[in-house]
Amino acid sequence: MPHKAILFDLDGTLLDTLYDLGDAVNRALSLMGFPTHPLGDYRGFIGDGAVILITRALPRENRNETTIRTCLQAFREIYDRNWNVKTRPYDSIPEVLDTLATRGMKMAVLSNKPHGLTIRCVTHLLPNCHFDAVLGQREEAPRKPNPAGALEIAERLHIPPSAFFYLGDSAVDMKTAVAAEMFPVGVLWGFRTADELQENGAKVLIDHPSKILDLPEILR
Repeated sequence: MPHKAILFDLDGTLLDTLYDLGDAVNRALSLMGFPTHPLGDYRGFIGDGAVILITRALPRENRNETTIRTCLQAFREIYDRNWNVKTRPYDSIPEVLDTLATRGMKMAVLSNKPHGLTIRCVTHLLPNCHFDAVLGQREEAPRKPNPAGALEIAERLHIPPSAFFYLGDSAVDMKTAVAAEMFPVGVLWGFRTADELQENGAKVLIDHPSKILDLPEILR
């Protein structure tokens, strides 16, 4: 079946959010008297939602429910005010999305960011892009790698999951794609390694957003 749609992860795939996320967590940790991390460490922390992000950033001996909840609240307040200080689309992403739209490819976004913040990021940083659906994490739906969100998007677009490319930068994304029976494409400009992507189901790896436009030809 020809691929008719692309489902994108957000952080590490469409947007480089590393600095603003890492800076917000570090500021929350500092407020609570905990040590901070080099920003590069956050490449391994991001991708599974805010609770796990905070859990990974806290010292092991302080990973209790109360401390996680308090630090999470501080992080959310800081990040809500500073989510777009340095966050930007990756090189060529807006142009690639525009080209895909002119080719008639359906496009959607699925993120483990809270739904409202996901909408805000897409609206403000990719304002001219033509997404047919955008979903973030919602209380009533399980987060990735559960495939429920991906399958909901496929249903909304009236396109079978097998006709989707799924693009993401982490094991979570590849597991989601596999579980949803979409075609897993790992992107190498994001936060995780080629080994992680391949070990978790990536069938193709691409090293620059412009290569997204070559995917139909790669599979012929």
